[in-house]
Amino acid sequence: MLADNEIKTTVSPFRMREGEIKVFDGKDGYVSMNQIIQKINVGHINEIHFQILELINKFEFLTSRQMFQLLQLQKADIKTQDKLNNKLDQLIRSKILTRYYFTSPEGSGIYRVYCMEKMGKYLLTSREVECKWQPSDNAKPVEMIKKKLAGNQLVIAYMRKVKTFSAYKLKPVIQAKTLSKQFKPTLSIDLVANNRKISFVYEVVRRNENWEKRLIERMSLWKDFYDNFTPGDSDFISIPQLVFICEDERHMAETFKALVTNGVKIDKINFYYTTDLKQNSDSLGKSLYDFIEENGKYKIRNIQAKILA
Repeated sequence: MLADNEIKTTVSPFRMREGEIKVFDGKDGYVSMNQIIQKINVGHINEIHFQILELINKFEFLTSRQMFQLLQLQKADIKTQDKLNNKLDQLIRSKILTRYYFTSPEGSGIYRVYCMEKMGKYLLTSREVECKWQPSDNAKPVEMIKKKLAGNQLVIAYMRKVKTFSAYKLKPVIQAKTLSKQFKPTLSIDLVANNRKISFVYEVVRRNENWEKRLIERMSLWKDFYDNFTPGDSDFISIPQLVFICEDERHMAETFKALVTNGVKIDKINFYYTTDLKQNSDSLGKSLYDFIEENGKYKIRNIQAKILA
């Protein structure tokens, strides 16, 4: 497997493409639980398969590359990407997992996306592992899946590269008090430096249809949360920093422009931006950006974030 800094692509694999659709690439037909139990009894399905299953349960959608990196962090007994792919194929054939790929007029995507199947849920619940998966989860549209993959890639990068990384939460529940609404950003991450905890929350933005309008609607919830924040709200001891994960550098500017032209401003924080590919750098100390005004014009600025180094 290529190291992150050896990846030469200039466009994110998780960007939106016009006319893109999701294509099923799993197994049709019927597999009985008795057949699966027999495979477990003879050792064809073992603990490494269950580790894979628990990762899918936690992260919902993963590429095989993301899965391999997570297994490496867990020090799992799997040495190569090819060996992992063989394990994944076994789980696909047993209908424990399923997979999809994306295609558009530009061509098919270069990766497969793995997610849960009904048999996988049965196996996890038999081990008293909570699994909230339901069949409709696999019907999620391309945009939602790619947002999830982009967020997963970021948290994996932080776990691997940021020494101050402490904890993360996928889809944390945020309370907008005056609007009496709850919403869930992609993830939150806690960093600890000099015995001080600093929290970041991440909103993944994709160029899907009407994305600017939907972003502005979403920001009304964020503004409500921040304007009325008190320590302990939504489990944050101190006010968290909001970061937008964009498709590319141009998209960062487009996102900033959408916020400015619609008068979106939150007094308590600055808006920070990053992109999918910034997470491939060896150090994430320069992965964040903001925009500043100079002589009546806005310009992008790379932030030296020592806490992410």
